[in-house]
Amino acid sequence: MVAKKIVLFTIAILFTLVLMSSCESNFREVQKSNFAEFTPSGEADSIDLKYTDSGKIKSILVSPKMLDYATVEFPFTEFPKGLKVTMYDNNGKKTFVTSKYAITFKNTDLIDLQGNVKITNEAGQLFETEQLYFDQKNEWFYTEKRFKFTDAKGFTYGEGVDFSKDFKIINSQRISGEVQSEK
Repeated sequence: MVAKKIVLFTIAILFTLVLMSSCESNFREVQKSNFAEFTPSGEADSIDLKYTDSGKIKSILVSPKMLDYATVEFPFTEFPKGLKVTMYDNNGKKTFVTSKYAITFKNTDLIDLQGNVKITNEAGQLFETEQLYFDQKNEWFYTEKRFKFTDAKGFTYGEGVDFSKDFKIINSQRISGEVQSEK
């Protein structure tokens, strides 16, 4: 009789353990079903966007991949494979921007450029850094990262700078370099 009770007790414990492990498995499945995956609401390959104002092309954006997260709480657009942008001033002069990655935040008109960021213009000036922000509304670039600026007069290294898209106004923080003086 005692042996029968021990066998029944052992079977009851095993049954309870099996039941609990299957409940754990079901609980994990319920957790997974309640998890909303962070996925883009739109996706585009090989894009070539032209931005115009009053019939004039202001900029052209080219990228192999664009992911649009328009339905999240803080909407943004991501360019995971980089981008190339050509910006035009009012006289038609071009400024070229490239980076390996970019993200633009819709509510702020701010673009975060990352990875081998380069800006060149028709005058031969070149700006290089690893991260750069672009304020689209004010057409203004800035970074706290290290940078190199090269033009016909020489080159400058620094850390922290902000400047207009045409390089006419440059505010550097910590700089060093070689610049040819006019005699």
